[in-house]
Amino acid sequence: MHSQSKRAAGILEAVVRGLVSLEPDMTKYWFEVVEVGLESTPARDNWRKLMQNVVTHFPGHGTLFEEKYLEGKSEGKAEGKAEDILRALTVRGVPVSDDVRQRVTACLDLDTLTAWFDRSLTASRAEDLFADATEGTTAS
Repeated sequence: MHSQSKRAAGILEAVVRGLVSLEPDMTKYWFEVVEVGLESTPARDNWRKLMQNVVTHFPGHGTLFEEKYLEGKSEGKAEGKAEDILRALTVRGVPVSDDVRQRVTACLDLDTLTAWFDRSLTASRAEDLFADATEGTTAS
């Protein structure tokens, strides 16, 4: 993988240019192969920076690859917000039932999760998160 070479950065840039000319599935596969091969070297860090700029061959065109990437990113944000809600309730000493935990962690709507987070800061019962029937909007 040339991870110890003085020319590693240039080599990796050339590899990126070559890989983006392949079919998307092959590109994704070989990006991962190279990353694994670079192990825990500074070249791996450089590789990861290069890969951040290669999400799709046609950015902004709504391709399936791009949609799946953005969907995963959104799901990650939702998961983080759900964890924050549950953590806020726990730190505040508010008991959280399995039903509430399931409803919070299953939600993928960021607006709803934001409203629930705001409520988690003052709710006396976990069920109070769901008090407003206009979920999906942030109530004032």
